[in-house]
Amino acid sequence: MSSDDGQQLSLLQGFSAPAVPRGTSPVAAGLPVARVIIDSPLPHLDRPFDYLVPAQDDDAAVPGARVKVRFAGREHAAFILERLAVSDSPARLLPLARVVSGQPVASTEILALAAAVAARYAGSVSDVLRSAVPPRVARVEKEFEVGAEPGAAVHAGEESGRASLYARYVNGASFLSRLTAGESPRAVLATLGGYGPAGWPAELAEAVHAAWSAGRGAVVVVPDQRDLLRVEEALSARIGADAYVRLTAEDGPTPRYRNFLKLLHGEVRVAVGTRSAAYAPVRNLGLVCLWDDNDESHSEPRAPYPHAREVLLLRSELQGCALLIASASRSVEAQRLVDSGWAQSLSADRPAIRQLAPRVLHSADTYHTDREPLTHQVRIPPVAWRAARDGLKRGPVLIQVARTGFSPALACQDCREPARCRHCAGPLAQSGRGSAVACRWCGRPDHSWRCPTCSGARFRSTVSGAARTAEELGRAFPGAVVISSSGDHILDTVDASPRVVVATPGAEPVAASGYAAVVLLDGNALLGRESLRALESTLQRWFNAAVLARPASAGGVVVVTADDDVAAGHLVRWDPAGAAARELALRMELGLPPAVRYAALTGSLEALAAFLEGLDLPPSCRVVGPTAVREAAGPAAPEKPGQQSAAGSHRILVFFRYRDAADVVGALRARRVSLSARRTSEPVHVRIDPVGAL
Repeated sequence: MSSDDGQQLSLLQGFSAPAVPRGTSPVAAGLPVARVIIDSPLPHLDRPFDYLVPAQDDDAAVPGARVKVRFAGREHAAFILERLAVSDSPARLLPLARVVSGQPVASTEILALAAAVAARYAGSVSDVLRSAVPPRVARVEKEFEVGAEPGAAVHAGEESGRASLYARYVNGASFLSRLTAGESPRAVLATLGGYGPAGWPAELAEAVHAAWSAGRGAVVVVPDQRDLLRVEEALSARIGADAYVRLTAEDGPTPRYRNFLKLLHGEVRVAVGTRSAAYAPVRNLGLVCLWDDNDESHSEPRAPYPHAREVLLLRSELQGCALLIASASRSVEAQRLVDSGWAQSLSADRPAIRQLAPRVLHSADTYHTDREPLTHQVRIPPVAWRAARDGLKRGPVLIQVARTGFSPALACQDCREPARCRHCAGPLAQSGRGSAVACRWCGRPDHSWRCPTCSGARFRSTVSGAARTAEELGRAFPGAVVISSSGDHILDTVDASPRVVVATPGAEPVAASGYAAVVLLDGNALLGRESLRALESTLQRWFNAAVLARPASAGGVVVVTADDDVAAGHLVRWDPAGAAARELALRMELGLPPAVRYAALTGSLEALAAFLEGLDLPPSCRVVGPTAVREAAGPAAPEKPGQQSAAGSHRILVFFRYRDAADVVGALRARRVSLSARRTSEPVHVRIDPVGAL
């Protein structure tokens, strides 16, 4: 065993050792000890370690700086948490290997937030910091002098005569006035603005301006690049293009790191970006905003899998800043914040809805089905077809469909058995009329398919994709321009000329003057998914598309096609808050999230048994499973009855109350650390409140 190994073993196991190793260079005189957090994927290394600061690195080794340290004979990246005069560890301390950069990129506020996020999600602080702090670009750091005073903030002139967009919402004016006064209100907004100068980007920009004009900073988090561009345009018009920066991985390491350092040094006080922007090092933070918290893009795909909404909630609590969660619909989690009194609701009253919302028609209500008996047998009901035809006389028409492609799902024409690939059991699909049938998973074509049930050789399409819908509408409306926005070809905007736009959820382009008509197809397919969030996510997609239509006073109409009267009724009444409140009440009655919290433990049966053995959980916890699951949708063949699953293919769900959350998550986290240190079993993946597990 090397001397380094012996020193680090003493560090881990608590063996007595001299405080300073022999033969080392002089250490810093004032605060000679640096407490660091090591960047390591091993859970049992997720704790502070003490190292000596060499005298030559005294000035550069500031809290938040990147350093290199030796641990178990290897060099690891680390961040300095703090400088100390004396270490409380009896172990022999090693000196820092080197200071990589004197930039304090892991600020005190970000370190506290990372620790809180790791504690909430049973993860490691180093994993959170990997998302919070962008990779270093050395040449960019030369532009920023460490210790320099921040540049003077640029203030735009105060605007006069501009009517507040928040005046149309109950509690909206008071929320904005409190922001302007430097207070920290928390609110959940159900917006009526989908496009134009009164759209939701302008609403977020107005809230940011209120905090910014009071001398405070702001963070805005959006799901994707399309939303980011819209918010940037609104912020440029409200506070100026030089008053904010964007933080998104799509920009590449150099621009992202430069903008990060601008925030860190106080050159700007407003950050806008995707989910990692939730950790932006904004000085004097006064407001954090989140757009469309129901969007799955807000959920981090890397451990510990935090959701941007929860990160901003924790940040609002830790830093005492205001919070605004805005969307066209309302998530059940956001409604729980309102019901608990933690946040106030900003929603329009009935007069404002009648003035600003489009007219919504339900194709399956008795008024239409009594007069048109074939409504349930056609994909585009007569009322939807008429709305599209009349809308084309006034401007663009949006048709929302559930799936991309031409025929993304096929079945046997004779027995209706789903058509599957003979090699991987994946679904067969057709990318275009006349094109070969191929597997969506492995891509293999199948020219001689036979139904294993009835030996039939003919296909029928069970789902029409965006391409097929566009083709059918082109025949239904001869002479009309029909365009598609889905998959790899997504449009951001369309002009006001008459045209039919076929789009999948989330890919709807924005019409500058709004859509004359919006038709929401495939409602039954969306509502019929096997998911706890089927209704919630369907309403999100409906409201996000419907809010792009012109108000009823300007002839805007929305037609929703679905058999579920309850789901469609929420859209007809334009009541996203009521829909979320009803869904939350049902979840509370059934004891399902977010009425309770839960953890998903995934691993082999043996690993799960070892993980649960001796785990001390409160008696109120409810343990469900184990059940066989597929780790990810892909070309793996489904398990046969009685077949033993591969490692990592079983899941246990642990449901627990909010009052027990700290104890339960702490116990799960401690169990991960213990098993990682002993390495006695296969790893178990722990996810807290995962979005797609139920």
